[in-house]
Amino acid sequence: MAVQSAPEKALETVGPPSAVEEGEDARVRKKKGTLQDRQDMWRIGREQELNRNFRFLSVLGFTAVLMCTWEAVMFGSQYGLLDGGAAGMIYTYIGAIVGFSAVILSMAEMASMAPTSGGQYHWVSEFAPPSCQKFLSYITGWVCVLGWHTGIAGCSYTVANMLIGILAINYPDSYVPQGWHGTLFVMAVASVAFIFNTFLAQKLPLIEGIILIVHCFGFFAILIPLWVLAPTSPPSKVFGSIEDRGGWGNNGLACLVGLVAPIYALIGPDSAVHMAEEIKDASRVLPLGMVWTLILNGTTGFVMLITYAFCLGDIDKLLEIETGFPFIQVFLNATNSVGAATGMTVIIMILQFCAAISNVATTSRQLYAFARDNGLPFSSFLAHVNPRYTVPLNALCTSLVIVCLLSLINIGSAVAFNAIMSLGVAALLSSYIISTCCLRLKRWRGEPLPPARWSLGRWSAAVETFAILFLLVVYVFSFFPLTRRVDAETMNWSVVIFSGVVLFALSYYFLYARKVYSGPVTRVKQLM
Repeated sequence: MAVQSAPEKALETVGPPSAVEEGEDARVRKKKGTLQDRQDMWRIGREQELNRNFRFLSVLGFTAVLMCTWEAVMFGSQYGLLDGGAAGMIYTYIGAIVGFSAVILSMAEMASMAPTSGGQYHWVSEFAPPSCQKFLSYITGWVCVLGWHTGIAGCSYTVANMLIGILAINYPDSYVPQGWHGTLFVMAVASVAFIFNTFLAQKLPLIEGIILIVHCFGFFAILIPLWVLAPTSPPSKVFGSIEDRGGWGNNGLACLVGLVAPIYALIGPDSAVHMAEEIKDASRVLPLGMVWTLILNGTTGFVMLITYAFCLGDIDKLLEIETGFPFIQVFLNATNSVGAATGMTVIIMILQFCAAISNVATTSRQLYAFARDNGLPFSSFLAHVNPRYTVPLNALCTSLVIVCLLSLINIGSAVAFNAIMSLGVAALLSSYIISTCCLRLKRWRGEPLPPARWSLGRWSAAVETFAILFLLVVYVFSFFPLTRRVDAETMNWSVVIFSGVVLFALSYYFLYARKVYSGPVTRVKQLM
C-alpha cells in the first residue's frame, strides 16, 4: 500500500473503531452509522461529514427512479426503432440486460469492498497497479464528473422535450416549438431539482421512498391502457421485424448501433455508490440496492418494451412526428384522446423529473468526493460541506451552472439529445471499464483484496471477464452516429465533447494536478 499523506497520520495512530464511543448523542450516532460504517470510513482514511439517513428502500427508490428503465425504453425508442426496428429493440434489450447484469454484479462487489462516495475513481486508485494508479484514478474521476453532469442534462432535456410534446399535441395550430424553449425548460427543471437537493436534502430518503411507490404505480398506469386500448401488431411483425433504417447495410450492425437505447435505459444502478457515505450499513445495503434495482427495473423495462413494441403501428410515421418522442404518438393512437395521452405523458415526465433529482444528488457527491482528493480546479471550494444543510452546497451550485451551460448546446434538436445521451453513456462506460479491469487484473495476479460482505465468490473472475468484454463492445458503438449517412445534422458530436474534456483534464493534470493529486490509496489502511 502507498504511504498515508501527512494530514491523515493522526488517523493512523488509532485502530479501527471497535465500539460506539461513550457520550455520543443520537444525532452523532445517526451521522456515523453502524460500527461497520465506522470501520469502512477508517479503512479509507476519511472522516464522516455527511448524515447516514438512507436505508435499503430509500436506496432502492433512489437508484430505480434515477434509472427510469421502463420509462427510458419508450423515450429512447426512436434510436432503437431507427437502428433495429421493433424486434431489434427487444433483442438488443435482452443482450444488454445480460451483459449489464455482469457489470452491475462486479460493481456491487467493489462497492461492498470500498463503500465510498468516490466510487469508481477510488476503486481504480486502490486496485490499479502502483505504477499507474494515480493517473488512472484521476482520469476515471474526470470521466465520472462528465458522465453524471450529462446525466442531469439528459434528464432535464427529456423532461423539457416531453413538455414541448404535450404543448404540441394540445395546441397544434398555435404552438410552434423554438430552440430557446427547450433551453429555458432545462434550466427550470435543473433549478427545481437543485432546490430539492438543498432545502429538502435531509428529507431526500423519505422522498425517494415515496417516489419508488409512484414509480411502481405509474408502471401499471401506463401499461394497462396500452394493453386494453391500443391496436396491436401481430407477433410475427413484432419479433421478426429487424430493420436497418440507418442505412448500415447489415441488420446485425444496425442493432449494435442501436444498443445505446437499452444501455441508456439500464445505466445508473451505480448512482447509489456516490451516496455511500449517506447510507447506513453501506457495505451491505449498497450492493443489495444495486442488485435489486437491476432486477426490478430490468423486469419492468422488459415488460413495458414488449407491450410498447406491440402498440407501435407504422414505425416510419412515428419517426416523422414533430413531438420528438414516438411514445407520445403511441399514447395518442391508443387512447384516441389528447387528454388521456397528455395524462400518460405527464406521469412519465414527473418520474423523469424525479430522476433528475437523484441525478443531481449523485453528481454533487461525486464532484465533492473527487474535489476533496484535489482532482479538480478549486477543489477546496467544491469539497466544502455546508453545515446548515449538511450537503456539499458548493458542488451542487457548480453542477447547476454546468448543466445550464450544457443546455445551450443546440438545445431543441434531436442531434443535441443524441449527443448528450451518447456522451453520458460513453463517459460512465469508461469508468466502468477502467475500474473493472483494475479489479480483474488484481484478482488475476492473486493480490489481496479488501473483504466484501457481498461477494460473487468463485464466480467473480468469470463475471468480471464477461463484463469487460461486453463493456468494450458497447463503448465502441456508443460513439457511432445513428445513420451511416453522416453530415452536420446526423453526426454524433459526443466524441468531440468527450475528447475535449479528456484533453482539458490531461492538461490540468500535467500542469498542476499531478503535484497535488495523490489518489485515495494514499489514505487506505490495511485491516489486520
